[in-house]
Amino acid sequence: MFGIWMWQTRMHDMIHLQVYVARRTWRKEIYSMEDIRILTAGDSSLLIEFGHEINPEINRKIKSMVDLMKEQHIEGVLDVIPAFCTLLINYDPRVTSYAEITRRMKKLLKVETSAGSERKKVFEIPVCYGGKYGPDLAFIAEHAGMSEEEVIALHSSKDYLIYMLGFLPGFCYLGGLDERLHTPRLATPRIKIETGSVGIGGSQTGIYPMDSPGGWQLMGMTPVKTYDPEREVPILYEAGDYIRFVPVDEDEYLRIKEQVARGEYECTIREGEV
Repeated sequence: MFGIWMWQTRMHDMIHLQVYVARRTWRKEIYSMEDIRILTAGDSSLLIEFGHEINPEINRKIKSMVDLMKEQHIEGVLDVIPAFCTLLINYDPRVTSYAEITRRMKKLLKVETSAGSERKKVFEIPVCYGGKYGPDLAFIAEHAGMSEEEVIALHSSKDYLIYMLGFLPGFCYLGGLDERLHTPRLATPRIKIETGSVGIGGSQTGIYPMDSPGGWQLMGMTPVKTYDPEREVPILYEAGDYIRFVPVDEDEYLRIKEQVARGEYECTIREGEV
């Protein structure tokens, strides 16, 4: 168990590395355009910094850049990893060069994309709140000074932007949790939180994509597999997409869970204006 915990801790640390390294004084700034900077990040990576804030506009700019890179199919690029306000690009130095990737990034950054796509993709995630599925719902309600029903209604009343993925495969860092629902983490983390658990940790809410230790307050559970290594595309959504939590009762939860087990369930996905 200690080994699993240490692995997850290292994964969590890596998530915050992109924002951290951008501020290190030994990083060499090689290109500036308004608030956007390209910085070195080792011998086979570039870090593009789009600012120092966590906000939807910056996220849309990052998503637009990711979409442009997918369209370009740039030779030698191995991975593109968006974070809160940065984009890390890993490349194969045997195929391309630092100078060439930098040149291509400069050109793409000059492409006019406004603030990114004005359309959004929303994944509706069914959640059974409370009871054995959400053992901390009562505490969350008490901390917020609300009834459990009011907490559920508020939590499921908006679309949450996925700023980034990390910590665990498919774990989404969501933005936009109502301040009234901000709840401190558990003083003593649980050794195991079950796959599909929906919780609140401080100012964030999210879904555990697999069994994991954790300290978030659990308010419900979804039968949907947000991460499935057997799927052609293992992770259900991408950074820049949105999640909407949809309350369901236990009967509906169990019905969907059976459909998921048979491979018959598909999440409702809707598109709309940002």
